[in-house]
Amino acid sequence: MGQDDAVAETGGTALSMQELRAVTRYAAESAQETLEVFERARPADLRPRDAIDAAWTFAHGGERGRRLRDTGWAAHRAARDAGTGAAGDAARAAMHAASAAYLHPLADAHQVKHVLGAAAHAARVAELMAGDDHEVGAHQLERARHRATPVVVDVLSRYPAAPPGGGRVGELLRELDAALRRP
Repeated sequence: MGQDDAVAETGGTALSMQELRAVTRYAAESAQETLEVFERARPADLRPRDAIDAAWTFAHGGERGRRLRDTGWAAHRAARDAGTGAAGDAARAAMHAASAAYLHPLADAHQVKHVLGAAAHAARVAELMAGDDHEVGAHQLERARHRATPVVVDVLSRYPAAPPGGGRVGELLRELDAALRRP
């Protein structure tokens, strides 16, 4: 059995490596849109870029290994150093892109963050850059909904709905989750 044929299964949810790559690709697309916001605030800080690059590498057939984990944690730390709310959310989007490869096969609502976290943070970045305009966030979520492939939607459907909490990003996450689950 090749690496892309491998299946992780626990609690009734099975995930193939191809599915993990599709979810990671979706998250990387979302995070990529926000990278410029972070880099304008912190031009010398490459941690979010490295996380997104690692996500793209995995999405295109690379290994799911230490580089993804390390760059994801580094992007998380970059969010704390970002200096602005929008730059912090951009770094968190990058962190979610790298961590999407580690979606667990547990039927747990918190796993929805691995699937949709980068898109939710990207929507929040768009809102903040537009003076906290929630209409801009709604437009960004609509774009994210259209970008979601059938594989991403199928993987999402194996998990319970997104959990409560998480402030505005949590609201965006739940809005996108509900939109993707609608027939």
